Amino acid sequence: MAFVCRVLSAAKRSLKPKSLAISSSSQRWLSNQTSLLQRLVEEPNSRIKSILGSEEFSALQSSDFSWETLLTSLASSSSPDKSRLVLEWKLENLLEENEKDHDRYSELISLCGKIQNLPLAMQVFTSMGANGIKPTSAIFNSLVHACFSSGNVLTTFSLFEIMESSEGFKPNSDTYDAFMSAFSKLGKADSVQAWYSAKKAAGFSSDVQTYQTLISGCIKSNNFKLADWFYEEMVLSGLMPNLPILENMLEGLCKRRSFDQVKEFMKIVLDAGWKINEKMAEMVVGLYIELRMVEKLEELLVDLMETNQVSEVLLLVHCGIIRLNAMLDRLDDVEYSVGRMLKQGVSFKHHDVVEKVICSYFRCSAHDRLELFLERLKGSYELTKSTYDLLIAGYRRAGLSDRLNDMKCVGFS
Repeated sequence: MAFVCRVLSAAKRSLKPKSLAISSSSQRWLSNQTSLLQRLVEEPNSRIKSILGSEEFSALQSSDFSWETLLTSLASSSSPDKSRLVLEWKLENLLEENEKDHDRYSELISLCGKIQNLPLAMQVFTSMGANGIKPTSAIFNSLVHACFSSGNVLTTFSLFEIMESSEGFKPNSDTYDAFMSAFSKLGKADSVQAWYSAKKAAGFSSDVQTYQTLISGCIKSNNFKLADWFYEEMVLSGLMPNLPILENMLEGLCKRRSFDQVKEFMKIVLDAGWKINEKMAEMVVGLYIELRMVEKLEELLVDLMETNQVSEVLLLVHCGIIRLNAMLDRLDDVEYSVGRMLKQGVSFKHHDVVEKVICSYFRCSAHDRLELFLERLKGSYELTKSTYDLLIAGYRRAGLSDRLNDMKCVGFS
């Protein structure tokens, strides 16, 4: 564990917070993307290619223009045919220009995979051959990704066999990673391990991304022992874990409900100076709530505050403490926790925690204290319809319908 701690401490340098400020160039890019997307959605299919070939469209493009964003947005807006037409237009342009750059074709095949259009990806591939452009390993890797994205696993094996028997486009490290990643997403740990062994046998080394894929697949298939083994192998090889790996390892510990190991793991991460994210906080808070460990949640909150974690993470722990106290009908502790959170400038964001507290007050018939709680919320939290419906039902059951009129008077409606 001490060695792992040193690794985590060294790795924290790679996780420095990045600025979320949107630059003026990014704002222009978003505006251009939105403008073009809206135009393509509104126009009939017969006009798509002519719009893409217009001077107006050329003016909208910039160095950071994202075809992937455009295509996935079109697909999600129920315009899959228009996504296909965009890619067909790009292919026609490459062929008309007699483009020989393999990267351009590889990118196009990858985009076909993004919208799960394998026939068009194959058309790009065959068009290359018709134009005398020989395939490369990168081209085949893009095809493999497109096949997996389209759910055509059998074809990926055929492609791999073709690559193995070739001279100019043998499987490379990325090829094995593509298979490992796909099976990892499917939660097939045995297949992931088999491709990992094949990669090693082929003489390729492993990096952090490789171990992220391996560990993710193991956690998804609940093969925690194998995930632990890969994590240990990674650390001993001198590689530093990244945030997704830490998330996966923590998820595995939480799934096993290994409270002591979760506590030790969090201590190592925090002592090394890392900033945990909301997903990690949610997993730990969820485990502690499941195990009814309100005291441990309090300890976690202290640790997170001492290590200056972000407010979004602190909010999750504050709300976890309030939720659990409410579930246990510890009203004194609920009110103390709410007061502490509000004094620190943290406010409720979700109605479910507020409703847990309200239900606790009703169960305890503490209607006057409920009024005080609602008064505390005034100005910092707006009741949702579901919360208001809960109050109506609760007050009516208690024979206190007149309280609803009082609520309207103080600003709840």
